[in-house]
Amino acid sequence: MAYAEHEVTGNLDALVTHLDATITSGSVTARLEVRSDRQIGDARLVVLAYERYSLVGGNRLGLTFSILGTGDRIAITTVTTGGSQAMFFKINTFGEEAFLDRAVAAITSFPG
Repeated sequence: MAYAEHEVTGNLDALVTHLDATITSGSVTARLEVRSDRQIGDARLVVLAYERYSLVGGNRLGLTFSILGTGDRIAITTVTTGGSQAMFFKINTFGEEAFLDRAVAAITSFPG
């Protein structure tokens, strides 16, 4: 598992559209598996869960964005999972790290 946290400003819907386009265009096998959109008062939480195949690891990887927005302030937690082939400890996490790098690049390229 690898993760990153960011804060950005801008429109939450525009960010979600940007992330989806960037992640799905980055890999032929990347696909949005689950989207959840919840709101309580002024706070809105969008969860995006992607999966893709890792040729290097020979397995599937998961990438999840948890995006919390209020007004134009947006907090993002990004988590990747599933990149290890070992039973009791993690080896070969290259796929997870590459998926996370793609996600971080998507976040940091958001024009806000």
